[in-house]
Amino acid sequence: MNNSWKITGFADEISGDLQQQIDGLRQLDMHYVEMRGVDGNNLIFHSDEKVREIRKRLDDADIHLSACGSPLGKIDIRDPFEPHLEQLRRAIDVAHAMGTRNIRMFSFYVDAAERQTYRSEVLDRMGRMVRCAEEMDALLLHENEKGIWGEMAPECLELMKNFHGDHFSAIFDFANFVQAGQDTLEAYEMLSPYIAYIHVKDAMKADGSVVPAGMGDGHVAEILGDLKKKGFSGFLSIEPHLGRFDGFELLERNGMSFAKDAAPLEGFDAFALAHRALLRLL
Repeated sequence: MNNSWKITGFADEISGDLQQQIDGLRQLDMHYVEMRGVDGNNLIFHSDEKVREIRKRLDDADIHLSACGSPLGKIDIRDPFEPHLEQLRRAIDVAHAMGTRNIRMFSFYVDAAERQTYRSEVLDRMGRMVRCAEEMDALLLHENEKGIWGEMAPECLELMKNFHGDHFSAIFDFANFVQAGQDTLEAYEMLSPYIAYIHVKDAMKADGSVVPAGMGDGHVAEILGDLKKKGFSGFLSIEPHLGRFDGFELLERNGMSFAKDAAPLEGFDAFALAHRALLRLL
């Protein structure tokens, strides 16, 4: 494997328990984690005391935070925004306490038929979030996600053209684009100058089922190969979604399709399979 790749992942898909997350990552010789759910809550919603405990236990295990896997921006565009902005400020405080500037986020749930109707509201809210990140020195990483305004590449590109910089960049998620009906090579061509972070999961066009990287229609190997040529220095974050895990129902608004020919794997087995698939590609 090329040692320049920095591999991280959503260890809550191993377990919701912090110690089991640490044990699983160490078993795979991984030294980074994108922390989402841990010990019963999303990282950004834990108390200062709990955040300090999590940081210490990760430090003791030589594991470092690649990003806060926050749910910011995963609200309906018609929901009140001010409380959400307060959550962003809290998320930035937590990120700093955990030793990172990176915060994963989204661009609000909007019905497909109303994308243009709410375009200005989305851009206004995103602009306010980016200004907050500038003031507090954070980097917001926008994930393309099914059902949000930035579901498809053209909307992601519009966000990048408006806000890209030291405080706003793109996450590229192969499976989410496949499930949204977006060709990933087309999306990559549009977004490659703005990509700072990769979510590694793949999916099948035929039914949207999630499969290990390189086994679906996401063109994962081709895109990673091009990123390597361009000297990509960001994280590759394993997000298996091959089985259910604590908090799963809170993440997927419209459910998740799994490969139909096999029962979904769970916990460490699913994470380890996704990890092996990525190493094989690299």
